[in-house]
Amino acid sequence: MPLTHFDDQGRAHMVDVSDKAVTDRVAVAEAQVVMKVETLALVTEGRAKKGDVLGVARLAGIMAAKRTSDLIPLCHPLPITKVSVDLTPDVTLPGVRISATVKTTGQTGVEMEALTAASVAALTVYDMLKAAEKSMRIEGLRVVLKDGGKSGRYEAK
Repeated sequence: MPLTHFDDQGRAHMVDVSDKAVTDRVAVAEAQVVMKVETLALVTEGRAKKGDVLGVARLAGIMAAKRTSDLIPLCHPLPITKVSVDLTPDVTLPGVRISATVKTTGQTGVEMEALTAASVAALTVYDMLKAAEKSMRIEGLRVVLKDGGKSGRYEAK
């Protein structure tokens, strides 16, 4: 399958979606921030010096999804109809699991918006906790669901 962001000369360009059908579209992306149990306790016990880690990260992820076309050069600006970012502390990781869901009705998908939301939420968790632990890791950023449009449904295994 040819890469759509390159023309027949191999030059990068924005894909023309004007002939695509307008359909309901959804994408879900996930990531996790792995940290020490002691660092996670700062989050779950509300002792992080910078405040509500999960609340701030949720807002950052939502804001990021809305700005994706400003950050990724060939992304179309989209009329996003819903963004939700869920952050769940998980002692078995240990760390925070992040899931970002983005919806629109349009001519192109919202995978990049969901990925951007999840990644910026993860970066925000790191930023808010880095004074306590610089060795945290952001892992597993991926699309786990995409639906709508010509290519149909994709679900990660």
